Amino acid sequence: MAKAEKGATIARLQSAARLSRTMLASRLLQQGLYAGQDQIMLALNDEDGQTPGKLANKLGVRPPTITKTINRLQAQGFLVRRPSETDSRQAHIFLTDAGRETIRSIEKSVRKTEKQAMKGLDKKEQKMLVKFLNRVESNLSSVEIETDETDDSDGE
Repeated sequence: MAKAEKGATIARLQSAARLSRTMLASRLLQQGLYAGQDQIMLALNDEDGQTPGKLANKLGVRPPTITKTINRLQAQGFLVRRPSETDSRQAHIFLTDAGRETIRSIEKSVRKTEKQAMKGLDKKEQKMLVKFLNRVESNLSSVEIETDETDDSDGE
């Protein structure tokens, strides 16, 4: 890979991720949701009644961040916090009826954003893109970060 092209793939991935998140955030803001709130609600839609710690771990954020977002969603009427039946130190987070109704809007916004992102790609190209992104995600999630800055694995 030429020197000028080093990092170009990561830059494109970052740019596409940022643009898709910005577009989705704009759509969600029209529904009164802020960045990150959708992820908590979708995670609860998959598995209702999770603890804040489990949600934070699943979403890759710090517990104080998740607590602040849960508090906002609770104030908006989308979530309710209930004490654990087995551990009085724990609370479990559940979607309210309003939260469940909002899930449909979130999913619709996600579909619209994905449709815009995939515009101009045929079905085969879309499947290939998903396959490649899954592989990239797997590669990045299964490797410890190397601290040796002299390592240049592309052979240059």
